[in-house]
Amino acid sequence: MRSSLSDTIWLSEKRKRLLLLLMEGPRDMDQIKKSLNVTSKAMMPQIKILMDNDLVLEEDRVFSLSEVGKIIVDNMNPLLSTLEVIEENPEYWATRDLSPIPSRLTQKLGELGDCMVIEPDINHLFDLPEEFTENLGKAAKVRTMLSYFHPLYPKLYSEISQKGIELDLIFTEMVYERMIEECYEEINTMANSKNTKLYILKNDIATTIAVTDMFVYICLFNKNGIYDHKKIMSFDDSAIKWGERFFDSYKEKAEQINKL
Repeated sequence: MRSSLSDTIWLSEKRKRLLLLLMEGPRDMDQIKKSLNVTSKAMMPQIKILMDNDLVLEEDRVFSLSEVGKIIVDNMNPLLSTLEVIEENPEYWATRDLSPIPSRLTQKLGELGDCMVIEPDINHLFDLPEEFTENLGKAAKVRTMLSYFHPLYPKLYSEISQKGIELDLIFTEMVYERMIEECYEEINTMANSKNTKLYILKNDIATTIAVTDMFVYICLFNKNGIYDHKKIMSFDDSAIKWGERFFDSYKEKAEQINKL
């Protein structure tokens, strides 16, 4: 009796790993044993189950995915990647307000890849993380949306602007008003820079994001609407592309500031 496809895939780690391996291309048994660190004796029964369910084909002792197998594995990858991201930091994701993230991107959290949660100790609660500030100055392009005012942001982004780094900066209305009131010199420097574009977002949003050609940095509020100083950061290429789509979704709603 054939097992359900769901059981065939998920109830065996060996079968799951083999399917993912074959997504990269056909493999013979020696290559499978080496890649998965298994023996022929352990692997052959699992291969037979996959073949019986028309997920894997064999030709001249070389194994490959069937067309149906390719469709299934292609859809497995996003789920597995998302599970890996959440399982790496389950408490963080369980306590976040994810509503500011566009729904099409929450479904692709796995693209954040190998992301770290940055949580400062009590003595550095109001400092910006070194991982963020040091890498920001090395970037060729910086795109940031600020939803809360941090006293170090005006000087930091003014210096970025003066370095000739391409800078797109979105403020919420409340942050913009405070910048004008308390940090006019810095925001004026940015406004007069040829490589900087400033935008204002009419709606308040409970997140801050910075995405560069090197990393993505995100500050999500917790479910109580409180910024608790926890951030995530990833240097993966897929995470950067994810962050760019996140930023662009709000840039489309923002108005460019042409004159202070």
